Amino acid sequence: MSKTSIRINLPTLEDKKPDIRKMSLEELKMAFLDMGEKSFRAKQVYEWLWKKAAQDFDTMSNLSKSLRENLKNTFDLRPLQIDDLQKSKDGTVKSIFKLHDGHLIEGVLIPTETRMTACISSQVGCSLACKFCATGYMDKKRNVEAAEIYDQVIAIDKQAQAHFGKSLTNIVFMGMGEPLLNYREVLRSVDLLCSPEGLNMSPRRITVSTAGIAKMIRRLGDDKVRFNLALSLHAADDEKRDRIMDINDSNNLQALSEALTYFYQQTQNRITFEYILFHRFNDSLKDAENLYKFVRKHPARINIIEYNPISEANFMRPEEDKIDSFAAYLIDKGIRTTVRRSRGKDIDAACGQLANKKPQKEALLS
Repeated sequence: MSKTSIRINLPTLEDKKPDIRKMSLEELKMAFLDMGEKSFRAKQVYEWLWKKAAQDFDTMSNLSKSLRENLKNTFDLRPLQIDDLQKSKDGTVKSIFKLHDGHLIEGVLIPTETRMTACISSQVGCSLACKFCATGYMDKKRNVEAAEIYDQVIAIDKQAQAHFGKSLTNIVFMGMGEPLLNYREVLRSVDLLCSPEGLNMSPRRITVSTAGIAKMIRRLGDDKVRFNLALSLHAADDEKRDRIMDINDSNNLQALSEALTYFYQQTQNRITFEYILFHRFNDSLKDAENLYKFVRKHPARINIIEYNPISEANFMRPEEDKIDSFAAYLIDKGIRTTVRRSRGKDIDAACGQLANKKPQKEALLS
């Protein structure tokens, strides 16, 4: 990119200051030259922004005061804020994050003996309107920016260290929103999280979950992504999936199967299928057979997820023996299958429950 294009992006008195975290390192170096600063200072600032996750320019202690003032006058730095926190009796921590424009999103720390997982949001609300998901009953306000995704991870990592003395081990894009409808920002956030200039996290520790957008799954294949892909399936016949997921009208099972095959051919990444069991809807052995027939076409694993009730829907959780029988059928067929027990249900932090509900005062963390 030329200096001229960077200079155009720098503010005049009439212009709004550009967000510094939307700039690449090369763009930042050019901008520094235009400001009359040494380009190596840009690398120092870039390290403060990502590796050290600086919240404001004044914390950049190895920069001169005059440069910090110049940065404040030239650029905007807009970290998210924690609006509320809740801690579940099982140790799960839910955060309500406030973005720079006042919008709220949620993120969850899910602790286990072997993992510290951050569940993060990629959109403010959601446009897909899945019938079982609380976020689906909210309007989509906007996409979450890459820096805002990064901030969620940083904040949840600090919570993991403060409450459990451990750093994050995994990140899942399973919070509010559909990640593949925010493709550019989600992939940029993953790049930043995995970069040596960022958190230097392995992409194998990151999972992006989608409700199923075939053309974007193919695009992931074209981009040769290295992170894990999870498909929220929840029914393996089109009639049932149509009833609970509007996205199936335009992305039916045949289209998804072809896209997943292409994705695997391009990346060699095993695919995870998420399947919420609903009482007397998709929990029969016939449903298990349909699921097996669908997933056997791809190197796959299945996560069976307990349903977490929401006030907007009338679905119910199956009996325990139904869940066990369903899982046993798939295991007997040689499919790697895990029953995921819900975490954080008492604070509306479990799968499908995120809807920006304010906690009661007695649930707030000190």
